[in-house]
Amino acid sequence: MKRFKRFTLSITALSLCGLSYFSVAQEEPEFQTWLSALKIEAKEKGFSDQLIKDALNDLKPYPKAIKSDRAQPEFKRTFETYSTKRLSEWRVKTGLKKKVEYKELLEKVGKAYGVQPRFILAFWGLETNYGTYTGNNDIIRSLATLAYDKRRATYFRKELFNALTILKEGHIALEDMKGSWSGAMGQGQFMPSSFLQHAQDFDGDGRKDIWNTQADVFASIAKYLKHYGWNDQQTWGRKVQLPENAKALMKQVKVETPEKGCRALRSHSQKLSLQQWNELGVRRLNTKELPDIALPATLTTPDGVDGSAFLTYGNFRTILRYNCANSYALTIGLLSDKFK
Repeated sequence: MKRFKRFTLSITALSLCGLSYFSVAQEEPEFQTWLSALKIEAKEKGFSDQLIKDALNDLKPYPKAIKSDRAQPEFKRTFETYSTKRLSEWRVKTGLKKKVEYKELLEKVGKAYGVQPRFILAFWGLETNYGTYTGNNDIIRSLATLAYDKRRATYFRKELFNALTILKEGHIALEDMKGSWSGAMGQGQFMPSSFLQHAQDFDGDGRKDIWNTQADVFASIAKYLKHYGWNDQQTWGRKVQLPENAKALMKQVKVETPEKGCRALRSHSQKLSLQQWNELGVRRLNTKELPDIALPATLTTPDGVDGSAFLTYGNFRTILRYNCANSYALTIGLLSDKFK
């Protein structure tokens, strides 16, 4: 493991975020002092001396985790830039091939959990390029670094102990516990807490293998979505065409008290029925009226009224539980539409 004599980051990049961060010349001994206290807590929580030694001894801070935490693309780029890159020809074509290759398994999982296969496929494709890139960052090192950082220390400290629990239960070997800089793991990119709550052993081999077993990967994604209210009788939403008085419309439907939950919903309108949106002049992309069904929807324009506009339904909120960013959730929806 590469050593860092000093844990240094660009003060300009981090101070612009207006967030807490490690100082420009944070001495590694401070991290080691913090880590020593963490080991004591791990012992008190019932983790074995051997696991603590293997997972936490000689651990060094990981600057990449802090840098990436400050510059997540879902929040730094416009929706058009973010979605265009991710709705690539390769991702769509590959997804269509995977749909055929795993047709039987996807349908079996979808039926078992009540989630349309095309959405399972979309999450798999967007999160890890259909399992081809799950990340090679050391999960324990990343989580320890983010737990030491003050910005979201409490959250990542819990996730670090959750990761130790996964190791304790034997679902993955320490040397194989790799993933993203944030601690997300496997082909569905589950945080340790999500793994413990939602990971599935769909093939019945006694292990919840979200890293290498497609049955477990698909079932875990589906279980997660179903837990947070997925309705397989509905879709996620749709791209729409706004009337000429779009700016006036957005003011008219602006919500005074945003929905509770994901902060991304703060940019959404009032919740109206599709019939009400029809009456306000919102149309399908082919200019036809919206479906005449009793389905509540909110309107969002991620890049402003001159950009793309979307009506979003209940399942969209579930997608946001996976990643609380409109750009991400809209891209999942649009990618799933490619697999109809």
